[in-house]
Amino acid sequence: MDTKEYLMNGSVLGNKQIVASSSTIKISDYEQAVRDTDIINQDELNPILQGLFGEVGGIMSTAKKVTRDKEAFPGSTKAAEEEFGDTLWYLAALCRRLKYPLEDIFNDATSSAMPQRVGVASDFSEGAFGQIFILPASQSIDKTMFELGHAAAALLTDSPSRDQIVNFAKSYLVSLNAANMTFSNVVRSNIKKTRGAYVEPDTSELPDFDVEYQEEERLPTKFRIRVSQRNGGKCYLQWQGVFIGDPLTDNIADADGYRFHDIFHLSYAAILHWSPVMRALIKHKRKSNPKCDESQDGGRAIVVEEGLTAWIFSRAKELNFFEGQERVSLGMLKTIEEFVAGYEVAQCPLKLWEKAILQGYEVFRAIKSSKGGWIIGDRENRTLKYEPLEYEK
Repeated sequence: MDTKEYLMNGSVLGNKQIVASSSTIKISDYEQAVRDTDIINQDELNPILQGLFGEVGGIMSTAKKVTRDKEAFPGSTKAAEEEFGDTLWYLAALCRRLKYPLEDIFNDATSSAMPQRVGVASDFSEGAFGQIFILPASQSIDKTMFELGHAAAALLTDSPSRDQIVNFAKSYLVSLNAANMTFSNVVRSNIKKTRGAYVEPDTSELPDFDVEYQEEERLPTKFRIRVSQRNGGKCYLQWQGVFIGDPLTDNIADADGYRFHDIFHLSYAAILHWSPVMRALIKHKRKSNPKCDESQDGGRAIVVEEGLTAWIFSRAKELNFFEGQERVSLGMLKTIEEFVAGYEVAQCPLKLWEKAILQGYEVFRAIKSSKGGWIIGDRENRTLKYEPLEYEK
């Protein structure tokens, strides 16, 4: 081969590729995959440099926990993987603005003289890979991270040079190896996270959790639910002329409209095609599959959905219930991802959660203001809409 292939933690970096045990992803493919997620002004360099420097600080904090604390912080490996992925994202964004192909930067970083380089693979297709970058015994994890920090700080200029970027990429790889991270895992996780949060999903590729079930066990394809508030401030729901669920109040001294929170469950049902709470309300649990009924539609799933909804509501109150906002913060979306881990809805991209939240709160604000209304759900088009109560049908 004309281009050497360098090994790193069971992966191969070289020939412009990152190779996992079962499939291959090129660095150019990574750059292309995350290009659409770069919504920062393409003429602005400072936000990218500041973001990169901040993520390096995150690497320094989490990598130390991975290498030193291990079992004491079971989530630290995932956290460090995420920090390395976010740093790579900013590096790609920097290279994009300066017109340096990311693959060329990494090729130069691995081809330049490195005292830590100890091995070369002759044929990556055979899968016999190990590590390439092994730190000398005299170099501690702290020193490695300090060098990464210095390399990042050197980029904080009006126009970082190509050599400075290559040096940073080199320090990044050495630090990644020192923290026992696998490059391919970092890359794939970052693609999933960033595309899931910032790119509109292809609806044809989204999961349908009801496709294998009969109509009586499915969430309704279209639904029209009446919400009304009666004397005493209680909220009532009616579906097909029948009251469903219990009358609700805000259950708090400072009235905030939480009595209407079933709107959010209906939004999940319409847009995410998921809501154990709604299934229970309309008695459409998937009982023909006992395992699914227990693990996906059972009491614990209902508690998770209710808890998540209450948590989002507490954040939404601080944001005027998302009025005038077009985005949900990535931090909030990541917390939601943690909430639903292990449940079928975890297959839905974060962008779909953002849509469910924003549409749900748009309907909530209208119903809260009018003290009632119609909730119109359409699972085919993944939408939730509001109509005033006078539109009786």
